[in-house]
Amino acid sequence: MAMKDYSDEFKADAVALYKSTPGATYKSIAADLGVNRATLREWVLRDRDRRGVAPAAARDTKTAARATQATPSAGPDERIRQLEARVAELEASERKLATERDILRKAAKYFAKGDELVRSRFQFVDDHRDTFEVKRLCEVLEVNRSSYYKWLVGREARAARQRADRLLAVRIREVHAKSGGAYGSPRVTAELKETSLRVNEKRVARVMQAFSISGIRLRRRVRTTVPDPAASQVPDLFQRDFTATEPGRKYMGDITYLPLAGGEFLYLATVLDCFSRKVVGWSIADHMRTGLVADALRMAARTRGGLDGSVFHSDHGAQYGSRVFADLCDQLKVTRSMGAVGTSADNAACESFHASLKRETLRQARDYGDAVTCRRTVFGWLTRYNTRRRHSANGHLSPDEYERRHHAAKLTLAA
Repeated sequence: MAMKDYSDEFKADAVALYKSTPGATYKSIAADLGVNRATLREWVLRDRDRRGVAPAAARDTKTAARATQATPSAGPDERIRQLEARVAELEASERKLATERDILRKAAKYFAKGDELVRSRFQFVDDHRDTFEVKRLCEVLEVNRSSYYKWLVGREARAARQRADRLLAVRIREVHAKSGGAYGSPRVTAELKETSLRVNEKRVARVMQAFSISGIRLRRRVRTTVPDPAASQVPDLFQRDFTATEPGRKYMGDITYLPLAGGEFLYLATVLDCFSRKVVGWSIADHMRTGLVADALRMAARTRGGLDGSVFHSDHGAQYGSRVFADLCDQLKVTRSMGAVGTSADNAACESFHASLKRETLRQARDYGDAVTCRRTVFGWLTRYNTRRRHSANGHLSPDEYERRHHAAKLTLAA
């Protein structure tokens, strides 16, 4: 159920997203936006006629090494005649210490931290068993000889697992990069299973940790809910139930801040369908007036082809409690619902959605930079969220795919 009546604002944002994405193709951007490739191309060409084109344009490497050095010991200086036996003993001790010194010098580069320490000691013993006795190597490195031989027996199986982990890490990196670096092990696992690769989440999580592949985390919050004391009372029809059996029945909305450089903000209002968590409407502005949430609800009406008979749930922000917004809901035949004042749990699903958005677009940065970059970044994420991003509430299917399968199942039952 794609939106048919695209606003000028949506078209401008789509063109800006295409122009600012390195290596972008009409096909890839259109898939993210959920629009036809030819439609996007037409928008870009129209914009090109008016202005012109401007494409845009990197990573890191790591290394580390440490060394330790043993201290040589000195020999005795006493009466030779009476201490020949002692001298022989000390010479043997000297040879022993010299051997230890040589072993420790060679072993230094194998030492690592944590769980790798035991494995690297065994590896060192194996690599130097032709130079030194295994017994002496194990004594110096303080490892059990029987444990070394047990480690040796499992070497082939261990090497096979390591090769398999490296191959899996390559696949994980591809999925991780495709998600914009946002996916953690649950969504990566779902994506791999979609390609018929049999793998469990525990193994994916282990390999991601071993190869330093991770999702993104979020931090601070700004208060965007300011209740209007004069607003009329609206009942809570959700009672913290953010699920729905059909699309288009229950919607929820909220406002979040988008930090810019210099301490300024843009504000984002969204409307989500409780059935699939699809974002069916949104609006970005530099204010939090009623027009912000009204524009988001109007976009939702265009996306769904109408909101007749549906319920819209929000917090007690003054924008949602205003007379203008109430009149718009009446006009669109939408029943309003509101949670308790000052209770974020009564609109938890929207809070979670906005947290994911900022976690995956800010990527631990303090702000988006300028307003144009902010708007383009958020627009790109919102459209990709619907068409491609896997959602845990949908069994790790994207909102669009989840709704498509639901409609297909209904048609099958009706046939």
